[in-house]
Amino acid sequence: MRIAYLECFSGISGDMFLGALVDAGVSPRLLEDAVAALGVGAKLEISRVMRSGISATKVDVWVDGEKDMPREEYWAKQDRDNVARAPSPAKSDHAHGHDHEHGLDHQHDHVHHHDHEHHHPDKPSRAGAPAPHEHTHRGLTEIRKIISSASISDSAKKTAIAIFEALGAAEAKIHNVPIEEIHFHEVGAVDAMVDIVCASVGSEALGVDEIVCSPLNVGGGTVKCAHGTFPVPAPATVELLKDAPVYSSGLQAELVTPTGAAIVKTLAHRFGALPQMKIEKSGYGAGSSDFNRHANVARLVIGEAVSTLAAHTTSETITVLEANVDDLNPQVFGYVMDRLLEEGALDVFGMPVQMKKNRPGSLLTVLCKPEDADKLTQLIFAETTTLGVRRREEARQTLARRWENVRTQWGEVRIKIASMNGTVTNYAPEYEDCRRLAAEHRVPLKTVMQEASRAYLGRDQNL
Repeated sequence: MRIAYLECFSGISGDMFLGALVDAGVSPRLLEDAVAALGVGAKLEISRVMRSGISATKVDVWVDGEKDMPREEYWAKQDRDNVARAPSPAKSDHAHGHDHEHGLDHQHDHVHHHDHEHHHPDKPSRAGAPAPHEHTHRGLTEIRKIISSASISDSAKKTAIAIFEALGAAEAKIHNVPIEEIHFHEVGAVDAMVDIVCASVGSEALGVDEIVCSPLNVGGGTVKCAHGTFPVPAPATVELLKDAPVYSSGLQAELVTPTGAAIVKTLAHRFGALPQMKIEKSGYGAGSSDFNRHANVARLVIGEAVSTLAAHTTSETITVLEANVDDLNPQVFGYVMDRLLEEGALDVFGMPVQMKKNRPGSLLTVLCKPEDADKLTQLIFAETTTLGVRRREEARQTLARRWENVRTQWGEVRIKIASMNGTVTNYAPEYEDCRRLAAEHRVPLKTVMQEASRAYLGRDQNL
């Protein structure tokens, strides 16, 4: 099974996830085509950057010539714009902050945010951009229609809509309004659609069966939103990350954005440590800031999962021999089983079966090494009345096994011990040793076996 492991030691945002996808081998053209298919006037800018000495891919979104800005820079700009537009003192009765003007309709801070770590644009924002209150808004119904009409796979559409609905549901709960009343600021909605649709298309292109996510470093400090200043993580992010393992490394920055949280919530099958896997490739997606002594990247590792069971067991191919007999003396059947074991069979057992003409019979089954199959087949033909032996190859996994001796009041007994990954999973006194001691000292067999088990457990505790 192919898996992707998303390491969020510096949090996660939409642009970081897209950068990791591209760096891990997803075609940039695939993402660019997905953006064009939305028909919302957006495009991607993909570049190589350094983050604390690590080379990573940076993905920026441009909407109608305006580059996405991080939350804190966006609000700083709005503060400057509000000051510039402020009326004279005589007309100040109608002066309101941006937050008050837009109320719950303005969700820019929750979707227009993926460059969340103190981003400094390389290019200026569009000259003459409309003031915040002049932007239009998009609701989830319209966003669903745009995504559904895009020329991308049906599965990617379904995933993208699910991510956007998770984001909308979190906002709706925070603001205590129906989800259909949530509206996203025009530029922010486009930016979020680009992040989310590209995340859906790109994750599908990875060709993995499962995405596993690490615990998320959410950062710390405070962040300014449309409705005021809040502690990190922001309210919508907290809502989205329910049941996900999170922590803070102490870095005073918003490391997990709502869009990043919505993407992880929807795409990740589970959270945990790096799974056992054979690594094929990896990719790094850059956040906007280059923090001091902290690599501000998300890492995506792709590979083939190694079964936990397979990792701690021995795999081998064995041969299975089977024969049906219905006219063999039962005393001979037992003798044949003993002979087969003496000749190297790994295991031998019999089962009662009802054969043709309603005759009761027995199914003889032999497990053996492939190189012993011919020899044991000849023995079955020679010692039984069967006219045919079936043969097949099967895979077998076995636990690591070893023998230890323990001393009882009647003598030594071997203990067979099975273990997995260094942990004992089973143990059992050797039957033949216990039987011999029971017969020699005329004590119940079960008593000898119990004493041997107690001796093993007692010694194990003393180690």
